[in-house]
Amino acid sequence: MHGQVSSLLCLRVWGERACFTRPEMKVERVSYDVMTPSAARGILEAVLWKPQMHWIVECIDVLKPIRKASVRRNEVGHKVSVDTLLTAMAGRSARLGIDIEEVRQQRASVILRDVDYLIHARIGLTERAGPDDMLVKYVEMFRRRAAAGQCFHRPCFGTREFAADFRLIEANPPPPIAEDRELGWMLYDIDYSGKAPMPLFFAARLQQGRLFIPAADSPELHR
Repeated sequence: MHGQVSSLLCLRVWGERACFTRPEMKVERVSYDVMTPSAARGILEAVLWKPQMHWIVECIDVLKPIRKASVRRNEVGHKVSVDTLLTAMAGRSARLGIDIEEVRQQRASVILRDVDYLIHARIGLTERAGPDDMLVKYVEMFRRRAAAGQCFHRPCFGTREFAADFRLIEANPPPPIAEDRELGWMLYDIDYSGKAPMPLFFAARLQQGRLFIPAADSPELHR
């Protein structure tokens, strides 16, 4: 039962700006040329997520030419520590607030602009699915929510300030751009099955505007 997957579902997502940060860039934020699989899954989960199901992203179509822009953004260079939280939870005095005037940092970013993608994905069932949890139930639930523009929280392109619009595509999907491009090593997802979180990467290639995503058990994934 848990090995079953749904038919292919398509969600079109677009927005004015996006930043899918490359993890090898330590200080300045530089975006991948194309949306990452984990970012696509995050958008789908913003529309529908249940513990009994999970999303399997198969490919991402790039519908508009890849365009970049350099900007400077204000960021907060500090976060509340776990020790401070534990101190406050124990009833002792601790400063939980952050004064943004004290910790504000201005950083350069290379972002994407005027992005438009088509996400192709399937729904699978997890080990928490019961006998009454059928794939068709979650497929119809997603279709209704996506068609009505409903979401648990506003989907975004890599960061909350870059909001994404979305629309369900049932037929006649728009064609991707006619471009081939080597995208380099791209973050696939984070593996939490071990003692410590482990990032997974794959050699990403844009083939006639389409980014094919390897399966979770594919030998193409590298740690």
